[in-house]
Amino acid sequence: MAPEQMAEPPEAALDRLPESGPPPPVPRPLDAIDHDILEILQANGRASVRSVAERVHVSRANAYARINRLIEDGVIRGFGARVDHERAGQGTSAYITLKIVQNSWRTVREQLRVLPGASHIALVGGDFDVLLLVHTTDNRALRELVLTRLQAMPEVLSTRTLLVFEEEGLDPQG
Repeated sequence: MAPEQMAEPPEAALDRLPESGPPPPVPRPLDAIDHDILEILQANGRASVRSVAERVHVSRANAYARINRLIEDGVIRGFGARVDHERAGQGTSAYITLKIVQNSWRTVREQLRVLPGASHIALVGGDFDVLLLVHTTDNRALRELVLTRLQAMPEVLSTRTLLVFEEEGLDPQG
């Protein structure tokens, strides 16, 4: 493997994957080294292959191959930044529960994906069908999002908004 390839940051491998198409293959079993690599990259997605290799005590070529396999298998879905939403101008956060028309999950999911401020979408079981986390600039923007965007979707039967007073992201390092 050429040295310039091994110096490549792990997220560069994502550029080689198609954005859409068939789902990734069933992932191969992970060993302790794979789990250590995941832990390192969750804590610092910008870690170089060289530093990952040193920390898990394998060669750079081995670390590079393992990271690529984790990406190709869909175990690693991407690399990103942990954002302080309040400092980024999105000081209002809320969990919104939705009851939706039966068998409309795929349609609703696609509409929620493009919703401004949507941060997390989950299909759940229980008293409601969907749990949505949103971040908005203020309560007025949150109200507009709920009343004019969510409740206007024909598949949405009802919503309930849970305002977040304080939040803490869990750091993968513990």
